[in-house]
Amino acid sequence: MRHLPKSVLTALLTVYIVWGSTYFAIQVALTAFPPLLMIGTRFLVAGAILYLWQKWHSAPNPTMREWRDGGIIGILMLGGGTGLTACAQQYVSSGLTAVFIACSPMILSGLSGLFGDWPKRREWIGIVSGFAGAMLLASDHGFAAQPMGIILLLGAILSWDVGSILSQKRLRMAAGGMGFASEMLVGGLFLVILSLLRGEHMNGPLTMPAFAAWAYLVIAGSLLAFTAYMYLLSKVHTGLAASYAYVNPVIAVTLGVVFGGEHLSAKAMLAMAIILGSVVVLTTTRRVQRSS
Repeated sequence: MRHLPKSVLTALLTVYIVWGSTYFAIQVALTAFPPLLMIGTRFLVAGAILYLWQKWHSAPNPTMREWRDGGIIGILMLGGGTGLTACAQQYVSSGLTAVFIACSPMILSGLSGLFGDWPKRREWIGIVSGFAGAMLLASDHGFAAQPMGIILLLGAILSWDVGSILSQKRLRMAAGGMGFASEMLVGGLFLVILSLLRGEHMNGPLTMPAFAAWAYLVIAGSLLAFTAYMYLLSKVHTGLAASYAYVNPVIAVTLGVVFGGEHLSAKAMLAMAIILGSVVVLTTTRRVQRSS
């Protein structure tokens, strides 16, 4: 990865490590928060913090059009993407959820191709091999599902990927952090409204571990990692930006082995090796393109 600019490398590692660690934080937060309320308040608070930080540094307010475009992207990515995924997990096993999420780089690359930016052959090799590794890793957890869960997951992946592409190809958010803030504010508010309409209630008392996990999701998962992902979309090809879908389960499994005493099977080790190999291919694609 040494040929990558430091800002891109930092953003990539942030998305890999932070989003890989949020699996455990989400489980802890859900002991107190219902799914949509947890996700909505997470992004609403993160967006408010980022907005106030930008205003502190004299950033101009988004125009009405920039609020509209940022809101559309926020509703698609946060409301549709994360919200539908949370709902789908009531009907789908964690293994099948991981496989569907691993489809994201392929769908995102295909959507990018519709705008004239098709992945090169080397990129496709990295994308397909990463998906194969993700399927192998997820197979340890089974692929049980109800039809409603499949429909919700398909909607989630399409919403996230369409929002990702529109943010770069069609819609125009405010520049820099203010654009990310508007996206999180509108998307978070949308999820909170959905939570109220569904009549969600707290799952239990707000314990210190649950609050700490929620705060981690606000600061690390939203302010740092989500902003880093949006930055990557504007700087690197879509296959590399979306490669988090392959790496996050690897990080989650590794943390489970190190801190949770979980067992790592030979199949899981092979899957992780395939995934890491796919990331090497994706991160070196641009260098190959420049030298060709």
